[in-house]
Amino acid sequence: MNETSPIRTETAREYPGAIPADTRAAPPVRRRSRAGFWFVVLLVLAGAGYAGYRYYFAPKSGTQVAATPGRGKGAGGRGGHGEPPQAVGIATVAPGDVPIVLAGLGTVTPLATVTVRSQISGYLTEIGFREGQTVKKGDFLAQIDSRPYEAQLAQYQGQLMRDQALLQNSKLDLARFQRLSQQDSISKQNVDTQGALVKQNEGTVAADQALVDQQKLNITYTRIVSPVEGRVGLRQIDQGNYITAASTSIVVVTQLHPISVVFTLPEDDVARVMRRVRAGAKLAVTAYDRGDTNAIATGVLDTVDNQIDTTTGTVKLRAIFENQDDALFPNQFVNAKLTVDTVRAAPIVPTAAILRGTPGTYVYLMQGDDKVVVRPVKLGEADGPRTVVTEGLSNGDRVVVDGTDRLRDGAPVRVTEEGGKAVPAPVRGAAADGSAMPAAAAVKEGEKPDAAKADAVAPEGQKRERRRQRPAE
Repeated sequence: MNETSPIRTETAREYPGAIPADTRAAPPVRRRSRAGFWFVVLLVLAGAGYAGYRYYFAPKSGTQVAATPGRGKGAGGRGGHGEPPQAVGIATVAPGDVPIVLAGLGTVTPLATVTVRSQISGYLTEIGFREGQTVKKGDFLAQIDSRPYEAQLAQYQGQLMRDQALLQNSKLDLARFQRLSQQDSISKQNVDTQGALVKQNEGTVAADQALVDQQKLNITYTRIVSPVEGRVGLRQIDQGNYITAASTSIVVVTQLHPISVVFTLPEDDVARVMRRVRAGAKLAVTAYDRGDTNAIATGVLDTVDNQIDTTTGTVKLRAIFENQDDALFPNQFVNAKLTVDTVRAAPIVPTAAILRGTPGTYVYLMQGDDKVVVRPVKLGEADGPRTVVTEGLSNGDRVVVDGTDRLRDGAPVRVTEEGGKAVPAPVRGAAADGSAMPAAAAVKEGEKPDAAKADAVAPEGQKRERRRQRPAE
């Protein structure tokens, strides 16, 4: 259709709100121009960031580092690999003695724990102990009413006297019958019958005597004494109660001096322990508290159980402690440590220096004064913070014990602590012989003294930033 057609013109005029045709066809020039502007800005920022990374952070070859002022090892603190030296603490491998200690969980077990009960029934008439008191064997504890047993004893004694008289009479008759039998004045049957009667009376007298002895023993049981030496616990019955024989508990007596600790060890350690026991060695055992930090008491190994628990794969051992200070309490939980042997004059390193990873067990060994290398090692016995090294190190070697998280083989390091003592940092502007130079000589030419002081106390990152901003000399 022709653009000059009257139909098109009239149609457009019939809709006054319609957008003219030439306006709808115009492209969005302003929006496209803004997008292009921001695209160019992003490109510029990306280029600037890449250039900054290449200049400040990307590793450079030795030629580039030497050609760039202030970027070598002497300025900026970076080594040949482009890394700042890592601050580390070191320790020296030294010979020493390390005990071979086997640890196990144990329980304090008294050698004797006796629940005192009465062997007879009756009313408790007296309590002869104080709760918590220490008693010796045979000390008086309680008294039961003995009058019923005394009365029964008198009855049995009277019965015994009567039967003894009958026995005596029967013996006299037997003697007469025997004399008559020798004169043929009595039959032999009468003699035998009288002899049997004598035997019968003897048995009755023996039974009566047993009853008398039993009542005397019961009267002895009315006085209850301590069967062992130990400490008395809480009273379990009060005076005036009726006690039933062998069922009513009066008190518990526990032996505390000496006392034992029963602990367990894995079955793999039994052979080593038994070898030392058969050799006649007195193995020391130390009891530690629940937190395994404080030593409570020291004793000796007494015996090893005769079988291994198949459920847990462990064997029980008993150690004896004098416990004169009552440091160990019955049924207390302890950590028992058995010293089996001692390794003499072995190379020892701090346990903190030992690492485990792809090379296996290894340490970072100092090579010179500013570099470390990975050294695989084989370990021996350990004693908490100390570990024996059987292969890989010699006495006098220096290993890294602090700051190993960012190290790698051949990394540059800076020693800040050796053997628990801080290594003093070099003085800024120090002379070659180690003596401090004057403050004016330590400041570079054209540099303000305030800037030098700021460098001396500023963090390492700020120092590197300031060095980059200064012009090269």
